[in-house]
Amino acid sequence: MKLLYTLNQRPPKGITLLLALQHMLASIGGIVAVPLIVGSSIGLPSPDIVSLINAALLASGIVTIAQCLGIGPFGIRLPVVMGSSFAFLGVAIAIGKEGGVSSIMGAALVGSFVVIIASFYMDKVRKLFPTVVSGVVVTLIGLTILPVAMNWVGDSPTVSEEFATLPKLFLAAVSLGIVVAVSVYCKGAVAASAIVIGLAGGYIVALSLGMVNLEQLSSAAWVGGPEPFKFGLTFSLSAIISMSLVYIVVIAEATGDFMALGNNCHTKVSGKDLKRGLLADGVGSTLSSILTAMPLASFSQNVGIVGITGVASRYVVATTGGLLILGGLFPKLAAFAVTIPKPVLGGVGFVMFGMIAYAGIRMLIKAADTKRNALVICVGLASGLAVTFEPRLLQHLPHDLSNFLHSGITTGTIVTVLLNILLPKSSAKEEKEALAESQLQVEEEMAEQSLNETNVQQDDTLETSAPLTSSKNSN
Repeated sequence: MKLLYTLNQRPPKGITLLLALQHMLASIGGIVAVPLIVGSSIGLPSPDIVSLINAALLASGIVTIAQCLGIGPFGIRLPVVMGSSFAFLGVAIAIGKEGGVSSIMGAALVGSFVVIIASFYMDKVRKLFPTVVSGVVVTLIGLTILPVAMNWVGDSPTVSEEFATLPKLFLAAVSLGIVVAVSVYCKGAVAASAIVIGLAGGYIVALSLGMVNLEQLSSAAWVGGPEPFKFGLTFSLSAIISMSLVYIVVIAEATGDFMALGNNCHTKVSGKDLKRGLLADGVGSTLSSILTAMPLASFSQNVGIVGITGVASRYVVATTGGLLILGGLFPKLAAFAVTIPKPVLGGVGFVMFGMIAYAGIRMLIKAADTKRNALVICVGLASGLAVTFEPRLLQHLPHDLSNFLHSGITTGTIVTVLLNILLPKSSAKEEKEALAESQLQVEEEMAEQSLNETNVQQDDTLETSAPLTSSKNSN
């Protein structure tokens, strides 16, 4: 896909703000949901939950800017949105019920050093992710996160009769339809804003149907601020170990996200780049613990936005970081974004998450089409999707191991990396022939795409010149 704005381009200020807003709207629900669910689950009073949310927005904004623009050795300098990760949800609730918020923050603070230490070995880790492995990981990120969009559409527990009622399905379909229509029939900055236009259109329809709850907007304060160490820090060995295991999962997910972003931005991601990205990720989670926010991770849905819109500018997403900071300092702004109905987010999420899977599939196309690689891909994808579709497969494993492998991305990544290491390499001749055939297919696809674009341009020219010709003939 041709990029509308490349990695280091700066769009006009008005367009930058609009494009940054759609990244914020796509991510803020997830950023807010984690502290909201954790706080509610462990019985925190509403003012304390609001503090957790404000801290999450503030930390997300600061670390997003650091990732996009880079600060010395920190930041991958790609359009990465950072936010409170759902990966930590279960373990944070379990720790919080036993030791309170102070125990969550203490475990998160110590655990963040796992990511910091791991970042110094990313040159070696990068060698474990050739194209065939990277493609599987990125595809799994897109496919395994799709249930999040489905749950957004349902907007109720799956066992409830209110799950995915017809009005909710209608809202999701409207939002999805708007995104598709704008992407296909519009051009330039309008097409690049397909996500935010889809969200706005769905929101207007939801308002007309009375499906928008404005209670959070009216109850939110106008001004807020960070409250470092508000709940204090306590340290439990079992909590630290549990949290550290989840951080290892996040390392695998972040590696996949960074490589998918590099692919969408037409930029090669090196081991050094991964090191800077994970270092910012780890230090960002350390900062989050100090600010009393949940641990951070890269947001996969925003990887999909880059793929859909063709806007790879890191300055756009750095602006998103600024908007998130404002949301943390001025809770009314964040509260407005949170009022977007979940089905609207779900309809848009289908496109965003599907685009991530598409990016992974395109990476797999570039891998040599050998029997060995086919086994690596098939078994890796099947392993990751198996634990996603049927989590009970892990129910008889030791608790810590089951908790570690519950993520389809983690399981699929481990299986794919191991298979790629253990299976005998294809012969040099077979590999060369397969790569040549794969390259030929890619070149034919690019030539066909170029021909189609030329035909479209010619058609546009003919449509433009036709009235002029008619006018001359009439004279």
